[in-house]
Amino acid sequence: MHSPQSSIGQKLEFKKVVLAGNPNVGKSLIFNHLSGLYAEVSNFPGTTVSITSAWYKNYNIFDTPGIYGVSSFNDEERVAKEIILQGDVILSVVNALNLERDLFLTLQLIDMGKKVSVILNMMDEVKKQNLKIDTKKLSDLLGVEVYETSALKGEGLDKIEEAIQKARIGKQDKLIHEKLKLVKDKITNQSEALLFLEGDREILKKYSDIKLPITDIREEIYIHRRNRVKEIVDAVESKDTPSGLFFSKLGRLALNPLTGIPILLLILTLVYFFVGDFVAQRLVDFTENTIGKGIVEYNLKKLVAHSINTDIEVTILDDDDNAIQNKTFSFPNGISNDTKTFQEFEQFISDKNVELNFIFHNVIAQFFFGEFGVITMTVTYLFFLLLPLVTSFYLTLAFLEDSGYLPRLAAMADRLFTKVGLNGKAIIPIILGFGCVTMATITTRMLGTEREKTIATAILQFVIPCSAQLAVITVLLSAAGPKAIVLYVAVMFIVLILTTTLLDKLVPGHSSPLILDLPLMSLPDPKNVLRKTYYRTLGFMKEATPLFFLGTAIIGLLNLTGLIIVWINFLEPLTTKWLQLPKESAVAFIMGMIRRDFGAAGLFHMNLSVYQTVVALVTITLFVPCIASFLVMIKERGIAKGLIIWAGTWFFAFTIGGLVSQILI
Repeated sequence: MHSPQSSIGQKLEFKKVVLAGNPNVGKSLIFNHLSGLYAEVSNFPGTTVSITSAWYKNYNIFDTPGIYGVSSFNDEERVAKEIILQGDVILSVVNALNLERDLFLTLQLIDMGKKVSVILNMMDEVKKQNLKIDTKKLSDLLGVEVYETSALKGEGLDKIEEAIQKARIGKQDKLIHEKLKLVKDKITNQSEALLFLEGDREILKKYSDIKLPITDIREEIYIHRRNRVKEIVDAVESKDTPSGLFFSKLGRLALNPLTGIPILLLILTLVYFFVGDFVAQRLVDFTENTIGKGIVEYNLKKLVAHSINTDIEVTILDDDDNAIQNKTFSFPNGISNDTKTFQEFEQFISDKNVELNFIFHNVIAQFFFGEFGVITMTVTYLFFLLLPLVTSFYLTLAFLEDSGYLPRLAAMADRLFTKVGLNGKAIIPIILGFGCVTMATITTRMLGTEREKTIATAILQFVIPCSAQLAVITVLLSAAGPKAIVLYVAVMFIVLILTTTLLDKLVPGHSSPLILDLPLMSLPDPKNVLRKTYYRTLGFMKEATPLFFLGTAIIGLLNLTGLIIVWINFLEPLTTKWLQLPKESAVAFIMGMIRRDFGAAGLFHMNLSVYQTVVALVTITLFVPCIASFLVMIKERGIAKGLIIWAGTWFFAFTIGGLVSQILI
């Protein structure tokens, strides 16, 4: 029962079956099988704009242009939309190799309330690539029948008639139902109602009397549908191997909050022990102190001190790095002219845990090689502190990216972060901030808008303690007792809520929706992970080096001119009267500008009460970022925003710390 192509109006007495799908999914091959006609499969513009139709038994079959969504943005979509609206049955033809792309249209057809069957085409290619698609689960999730075909080989096409007969209305989404209620009194046709909410221009004109914030509604529907597609694909698609099945199941578990949160906690623990503990604490302690200061800095300074007036201050430390003895060795004419004293010096420091301070009486030597020397401090910071951190961070990030876990983490956290003006991607820099705020600031690049980057950067600089600082805070709180721990955690939680709320209200602009691809989870390719790590680390070091020279030059000038002492004296009234802390705590805050953990460690030797400990730790946690974070922040956010955030941390830290002090002490 075949007939030649004719107009739509001539076949209204037959049940209309519409083939709909993305470009190049095999619709025309299926149409040819049903109709007996030959239609050239071509994607050139205009080839399929005119609807091809034919009779098949008691059905009127229509082949529509390839579209990605039902709308009126171009002629192909407009023609396809009109036929789909009239269709009694829609056969949604899907390329099984591109489920994430193609199922968006399928879900839209189901949301329109149409009777649908899914034709899962190109299954021969799926098998060649060792993929597995659980068609039964896909059918259950969509609420419609799913049929496997390979149209090019003619496989599975004998089931098309059954697909037409068993087409049904699929599972309707709750959000769509809620939105449809907004127009149900004025638009009775569900398909038109949905297209109205999605901003179809022709439908909007038809119902121009209905006034709704269509742009916001359309965006919400599209984002929600895209996330539904991701969840479905992750649930039904996997590699047809034991490891592929394992990772497919793991991917589904990672998206479900009930199982995803424990998985997140496990991954955070592993990341913390690798980046925050092993690298940031143990490895950096070795590279910075043993190699950087103990070998490189020492020999550079020794070379500089060869023939100029130099004093070497030696502080002997116990096993807990507490100072137990101080001694100064003087070389008025340089160490080369006083070899006997230098031999005594080296014998004195041998086999001891010491801290050395070379004091050069030559201003230029002190500026470049002194305690805050531009060259020595920059070399130590860049190569022996930041390089291990940057490398480990990028290694971890590349591993999580290539495994497919990061997009799932972002999708799971999206609802929570949306409440503070961010999207789910922001969880990545926030989590990494507990390892190293400097590295976390770099990762704000992945966020979609300047508003999101600014909010995330501010949260990192204001509230999040890095692992080095967190370790010192933990020791101090443990010594102060449970009351101090409870008070500190309570204050920081309140501050976090207050900060995120204020930033969401004050920072101008709009946040971006979360739109992610959810690739199959798998073990990453080591070569690709190492390649990413190498190029990202190299790029960071190139960008950071001039900034660090500039920053250390500023610190060096402040030290040489005595402005650091002026700053300490300026802070003293704030620390003694407003914060009600010992006057020497001002030094701890200044040291915190250089390294956050230096500031916290400066509180070790002070005789503080429980409440003073809480006040000091709250203030120093909220205090200005270390010089590394500050310089990276300037680079990432620009000097204006960077300085505003930097100044804001001063005000914020002393305001909150003072209020806590006035309440508790």
